[in-house]
Amino acid sequence: MTTKFLKSKTPWATDKWYTSPWNFADEVREQMTFAKNIEFHDVSLRDGEQQSGLIFSKEQKVTLAEKLAEVGIHRIEAGMPAVSDQDEAAIKEIVKRNFGPRIFSFARCMKDDVKRSIDCGVKNIVMEVPTSDHLLKYAYKWTPEKAIELSIESTIYARDHGMYVSFFTIDGTRTGIDEYLDLIEKIAKEGHMDELTVVDTLGGLNTHAVPFLLKKVKERIPDKPIGIHFHDDFGLGSATTIAGLAAGADIAHTTISGIGERAGNASYEDIAMALLTMYGVDTGLNYEKIYPLSQYLREISGLKVRQNRGIVGDDISNIESGIVAGWFKNAAKESPLELAPYLYSLTGHPDAKVTVGKMSGIPSVDIHLDMLGLETDDNDKKLEMVGMIKKKAFEKSGLLTIEEFEEIARNILNKN
Repeated sequence: MTTKFLKSKTPWATDKWYTSPWNFADEVREQMTFAKNIEFHDVSLRDGEQQSGLIFSKEQKVTLAEKLAEVGIHRIEAGMPAVSDQDEAAIKEIVKRNFGPRIFSFARCMKDDVKRSIDCGVKNIVMEVPTSDHLLKYAYKWTPEKAIELSIESTIYARDHGMYVSFFTIDGTRTGIDEYLDLIEKIAKEGHMDELTVVDTLGGLNTHAVPFLLKKVKERIPDKPIGIHFHDDFGLGSATTIAGLAAGADIAHTTISGIGERAGNASYEDIAMALLTMYGVDTGLNYEKIYPLSQYLREISGLKVRQNRGIVGDDISNIESGIVAGWFKNAAKESPLELAPYLYSLTGHPDAKVTVGKMSGIPSVDIHLDMLGLETDDNDKKLEMVGMIKKKAFEKSGLLTIEEFEEIARNILNKN
């Protein structure tokens, strides 16, 4: 799969989505330098599982890898062999199944971790090392010299054993820029990296700083692919990742529905859909499998996702407001993109529907009367129904079922 850049005269408006034309103004576009081939590197099976209380069995990991492959994810980080025998077994099985994406293991910059990855049969490895002096001092009790020595020794060992090495710089974004650049350049020259992964471990990087960071890194190591691994502690993980891709990063580290350590990781769903509809960048995913994959993750893990969370929320297509129900009544068949910025079917999500509740109005009543095959031209009766709906909604603190609506409607329609 290769990245495609949409050439339409109106890339913001197609038969499947309608976003803002301002996204494609020349003054906006000239700030962007997307890589020719953007890849998603999914870390759900490693960093995603670091979410407190989240556990995947070997079989579930294998199935998740298969479903990620069906979505079209380009790279899968299958786990960290040093964590457990179960993780090691899952990685071996995923490698054996050969679903299509490149498979990576995750390791500390230690030769023993590299050996464990080699034993799993992987050809690609993400190798982590703490970068910031304060994290080294307080969390690891290491000197910077030790981190550098281990990095050089272990990355060369991995290279000499035929491994493709992604050098992963923990807490890189809270390191002084000069110290950070000196470190990665030293490892690139004296150790080995096939690519660099810039890591915002605690999610403290703002979107406006991302182009600055990417520019500096590319100046120092211009011949290496750059990956970005940004966390969501301030709710900006996906936004900073998009900013990084727009600044020329090649690889986005993401998880399914943003699972991960603490507040989670950048969500591949958010990034892929934003790139497609607001940037004109098609990363080649099978978008219609996005919602079903999120559903599967929740089924096997018990994970809760906010019901109106963008793209993967179960209730995003529900319409309660009477005003918007009026839009639905008038436009749903002829122009459904007046109701949402993209067709929900694009991601495999059910289409828009009108619900009955506290915010309902006459259009909501009309739609549900029609569903039940009931008719009335009496506006007063419709207003009475709206009043009874609101009363019932307050009583039960929630939406009405179709049966509850029908009871209200028939009682009012049958009055003399």
